[in-house]
Amino acid sequence: MTEMAILYDTSLCTNCKGCQVACKVWNNLPSPIGTNENKFSGSLQNPADLNGNTRLIQTFQERDAVRGQKPVDWIFNRRSCQHCTEAPCATVCPAGAITKDEDTGFVHVDDSKCVGCHYCEGVCPFDVPRYRTEGIRDYVNKCTGCPDRVAQGMDPACVSTCQPNALRFGPRDEMLELAQERLEILKGRGYEDAEIYGANEMGGLHVISVLKYGREATGLPANPSAPATVGMTRVMKPITGVVTGLTVVGLAAMFALGVGYKRDKLVYNPETEDTVSLITGDVVKHGDAQDEKSIKEHILENHPFGIGKGGSDE
Repeated sequence: MTEMAILYDTSLCTNCKGCQVACKVWNNLPSPIGTNENKFSGSLQNPADLNGNTRLIQTFQERDAVRGQKPVDWIFNRRSCQHCTEAPCATVCPAGAITKDEDTGFVHVDDSKCVGCHYCEGVCPFDVPRYRTEGIRDYVNKCTGCPDRVAQGMDPACVSTCQPNALRFGPRDEMLELAQERLEILKGRGYEDAEIYGANEMGGLHVISVLKYGREATGLPANPSAPATVGMTRVMKPITGVVTGLTVVGLAAMFALGVGYKRDKLVYNPETEDTVSLITGDVVKHGDAQDEKSIKEHILENHPFGIGKGGSDE
């Protein structure tokens, strides 16, 4: 499959939040519906941030206008996974719950594999991954690019509901060409800070944004990068895999050696004050009543793996 991308044009967006609702509906992500559970925050942005049940939000900011005759600039943006080519979340995930689809370029999630380590939260330069809690289990939740829809030739849910065509979906190179066309139009209208975001950031994002007011105004990081610890993870993963393999082999060998082994049962003879093996009848400890330390020594000395032989049991 061709490398794909979502194009988001802030200059066409009306911030209707249709994409936000479509994401929740398609992915069965609940919202609070109790009386007075949704409190007004003072902003048209709602919820205030991503959370375990919200993969996509439309951000809303306003500032004093810097050009033209209108008193206020309304600055919209789309906050969700950017689907990095160099995705640090996928690199650090120890369980393979977050993986990058090399065909489409989107970063997928298999929450059934998530171990709840939260490593992905700490390395994402866009502060995107959030966790859901069900019972005692925490697992990661973020935009996946709707792979179930894309595999059937459909657009991601958010794109499918966008009325003003602020969201488009298609081959990444085509989305970059459309972004360049829109940028030239905005520049021609006097929006000097307008720019394309995602062409090269993090090796190239699979959400390409045309930012009418520039990255600084929308709150996107100017130069996103992964922490240095991600590089260490790349080195350690193969080593960890080898060690894990050796551990499995070692455990298998231990099991094979232990087949048929029965723990010796010891009994105490109150008449002779001896500790005796119930299986062999040998006296393990003569007189002076039962001694736990001596029993332990006997068990270790007679263990089929030789545990404790020639050494101290302290």
